[in-house]
Amino acid sequence: MDVDYEDIPRNGDERSTLLAFLEWQRSTLARKCAGLEPDQLRIRSVEPSTMSLLGLVRHMADVERGWFRRTLAGEDIEYRYSTPEDPDGEFDNADTADVDEAFAAWHEECAGADDIISRRALDATGHNRSGTEVSMRWILNHMIEEYSRHNGHADLLRERIDGASDRDA
Repeated sequence: MDVDYEDIPRNGDERSTLLAFLEWQRSTLARKCAGLEPDQLRIRSVEPSTMSLLGLVRHMADVERGWFRRTLAGEDIEYRYSTPEDPDGEFDNADTADVDEAFAAWHEECAGADDIISRRALDATGHNRSGTEVSMRWILNHMIEEYSRHNGHADLLRERIDGASDRDA
């Protein structure tokens, strides 16, 4: 997961451009977490938020799983970290979470998503939790937006942890 922004095609087709942006966003989150100790990854933003870099990694594992495996592939599986009883479990339960497990889960979900993506056209559809039909094209755009938003959070968290700016981490 180490993609340089300059590697994103400037004149590529829609599919290759979307996939490159998604991979770059994934790489950005990994870069924001790189070099930190487990306790640093657990540092919260500001009350009342329970957001941490580790929580973001766990959240994105659930998001990848939800959009690609549940929605697009139609798999009947539970989320890894959140439940109906604890909808923010990926953030709320990060204080004692296993860091290696969280990163392995995120990487596994990204690889699973990539496999699903590789076997479908942009016009392929699935149904989200509310039953609305959505295309893979929409999901890819949404995932880029989701990572972008959370990578902004990750910028602030990383700066709070060790002073690393957007250019440093």
